[in-house]
Amino acid sequence: MAVSRPLRVGSRLERVLASGGFAVTAEVTPNASGSPEKILAQVRAMKGCADALNVTDCTRALVRISSLAASALVLQEDEEPVMQVVTRDRNRIALQADLLGAHALGVRNVLCLKGDDPAAGNEPDAMPVFEYTTEQFIALAKKLRDAGTLAGGDVVEDPPNLFVGAAASPFGGPLEDAVVNLRGKVDAGADFIQTQAVYDLDVFEEWMRLVRKEWLHEKVHILAGLIPLKSLKVARFLDDKVPGIVVPPYVMDRMAKASDQKAEGIRIALETIERLRDIEGVRGVHVMAVGWEDVVPTVVQKAGLHPRPA
Repeated sequence: MAVSRPLRVGSRLERVLASGGFAVTAEVTPNASGSPEKILAQVRAMKGCADALNVTDCTRALVRISSLAASALVLQEDEEPVMQVVTRDRNRIALQADLLGAHALGVRNVLCLKGDDPAAGNEPDAMPVFEYTTEQFIALAKKLRDAGTLAGGDVVEDPPNLFVGAAASPFGGPLEDAVVNLRGKVDAGADFIQTQAVYDLDVFEEWMRLVRKEWLHEKVHILAGLIPLKSLKVARFLDDKVPGIVVPPYVMDRMAKASDQKAEGIRIALETIERLRDIEGVRGVHVMAVGWEDVVPTVVQKAGLHPRPA
């Protein structure tokens, strides 16, 4: 059942979800460079295959082109960005300044995140901020949009018209805790949720059952994460090194036995999408193909999700 909320002019992603469509988002990963070329190449490789493109914000605490600047590059290619913003590097002044600046540039979607600890990145001595929790940041963005006021109470002349999102991780811990985490973000005012990559569909279906039990799927649009597996090595890396991702043994076994691991990874992705579309409350997929962006059109087309709504 579609979430009931008024249409907000400006975000294609919101219109697709509000109309009851099955949304597709993909991911752009800025690099450490003063050149826009790698970002532009990623966008062009995925052009027309998604309703919006997430732009990551120095993931794994690695210095990269800012998500604000990269979102502007996405807009230059006539694609719609979802600008990720982490609280790790910003106090409330910087958070609000970036939201206002993003809207001024034409960004209409923002994903509110905590961000990885600087100790994990290439500037381990950097001072973390973390003034706001993710939930506080979501509430801040919602207040800025809906009430037109800053955290301190000052009125904003032209409030940013943003579709506010957050992330969720159903894996790597008790399912009940993951639902509590989701509930906190929904209560704070999140409009949409993108989950960590799904490989264990049985666990994900149980998580969604608990989500539906609390009627959270009626309050927020949930997009399930998907990372097409390029190789067994990638599958092992995700399972061992990326928090919140669990690649079950039967998936590892399929990749290990495949004569063409890329083709097998695509097959697994397509099977996953097919099952996700049958799960009540799943409103779309978020495809994260880091370093393999040209697979996104293949997956989207073979899954029957192309062309996207105009």
